[in-house]
Parts: sequence; structure tokens; C-alpha cells
Amino acid sequence: MRKTKGFTFQKIFPPPHKLSLTGPRPFRAYSFVPFSPLAMLDPTILTIGGIVLGIAIIERILERWGVIDLVDQFSKIMRFILPVTFYGSLFYFFATFMF
Repeated sequence: MRKTKGFTFQKIFPPPHKLSLTGPRPFRAYSFVPFSPLAMLDPTILTIGGIVLGIAIIERILERWGVIDLVDQFSKIMRFILPVTFYGSLFYFFATFMF
């Protein structure tokens, strides 16, 4: 009669390595909400807004000086430029914003 030899589970599979007690320390990560008001401080959007605001101030100054025909020309131009600028800036904001 042949004798069979038994193996224990620990002899077949080596025990897992013990983790060192000096592991990486936990750290806190902070992130802004995706739709943060600070995201609107993009230099490109601020520059475009400053240009539009400057044109509006120039238009009001010319109106006070009494140059109505030039103010009328400015208003015709701004009637086209303002919506294009607004939608262009909105598209730029959502195209470059990291979600």
C-alpha cells in the first residue's frame, strides 16, 4: 500500500507579504465645484468683456459731447457685435472649461 503525503495550504501558497506600517499618509484633496464663479476669471473672457465695456463707455462719452451721428454709428455696430461677442465667449468658456 502506498503512502500519500498531505500538504497544508500554507505550504502550497506562500503567505502574503506583510504591509509595512510606514505606508503613505492620507491627505485631503480639495476641488472646486465644476461651475465655480472663479472659472469666469479667464483672461480671454475678461479681455473681451473689457473691450466691450470700453466701447460702451466711449459711446456714452460721445453722447454727452453731443456727437449724435457718431453715437448712432456706434449703436449700429454694437447691435451686431454684442450678440456675436456674447455667444462667442460662451462657446469659448464651455469649449475650454475642464469638466
